[in-house]
Amino acid sequence: MVERGLRSQYLQALGIDEWARRVQPEVIVQPEVLVQPEVVVSDDWASLQHAVATCQKCALHSCRTQTVFGVGDRQAEWMVIGEAPGAEEDARGEPFVGAAGQLLNAMLSAIGLARESVFIANILKCRPPGNRDPSPAEIAECLPYLHQQIMQVRPRLILAFGRVAAQSLLGTDQPLGALRGSVHAAPPLNTPVVVTYHPAYLLRTPAEKRKAWEDLKFARRIHAELR
Repeated sequence: MVERGLRSQYLQALGIDEWARRVQPEVIVQPEVLVQPEVVVSDDWASLQHAVATCQKCALHSCRTQTVFGVGDRQAEWMVIGEAPGAEEDARGEPFVGAAGQLLNAMLSAIGLARESVFIANILKCRPPGNRDPSPAEIAECLPYLHQQIMQVRPRLILAFGRVAAQSLLGTDQPLGALRGSVHAAPPLNTPVVVTYHPAYLLRTPAEKRKAWEDLKFARRIHAELR
């Protein structure tokens, strides 16, 4: 856990006053399990990285600068999953960089996590043109790579950031508001998932930062109960 002074700085970055009264979200466990995905790549990490780097399964390969595989601790207890690379991620080959990445770092630090202590990945490994939402076909082609990463990292808890990431990972069309405040189960290992807002959305809609803080505290509590 970060020291109180540092924690205050992180909460300030989220735009949240420490003294404000917090309401704990209701824990609603949703244990339903989706159909297990077909494993299409090797369980060797280097082979998986190569498969992603050379993938041409959908048209996105023709307009990418590079794939964005993911970064972080390969034995992490926490896994962060976003939607897809943006322009900066496509240029640097790393998920969650720029302003959204800085806010993500602050959000993680607020619950005592360093960026380097989690594993960060996206639903898609290539940037959709114009940062548009991924198509169902693109998600279907790319999701097995993420499933394989989950199988290898074996996180204790997944944080899904944003509607597209949450819906794609959980195989649902429920809105993000309906998915918040519950523990979901994600394939391929039935890993517990907590859903919250994407940092890029919070930058555009700072009034929702307090809800995101509630989600983070909820995730921290669930993780503690799983240990």
